[in-house]
Amino acid sequence: MKKILAMPTACPVSGEALIVTRLECPKTEVVISGRFQPNEFAFLEGKELEFMRLFLKTRGNLKEIERILGVSYPTVRLRFENLLKELGYEAYEPIEDLKSERKDVLELLQKGEITAAEATKRLKNLK
Repeated sequence: MKKILAMPTACPVSGEALIVTRLECPKTEVVISGRFQPNEFAFLEGKELEFMRLFLKTRGNLKEIERILGVSYPTVRLRFENLLKELGYEAYEPIEDLKSERKDVLELLQKGEITAAEATKRLKNLK
């Protein structure tokens, strides 16, 4: 069986988005030709694709992603917002989520797990 490569999404000459025109079953060798539009996830590359995989693996738990990547929660939120933009989704941040995030930061401060300066920085980044 031939090695299957990742699908290119942009023309190497013009940079324009490519369309899929042929699908093939390796077992039966059935070929389907046409003009097919890949879904938005097919266009993710590099860091965005890896973040999406991690997001799914952790079932959307941004706190767990923060722990795995070893970065701050605001950094994880920013990467998530950038992923939403890359996919063409409008960013949505419910008020309750923001309240919960503020509460989490204040609890970390109260437990002594972060400094006041770090708490201030995190709270400012929640806007």
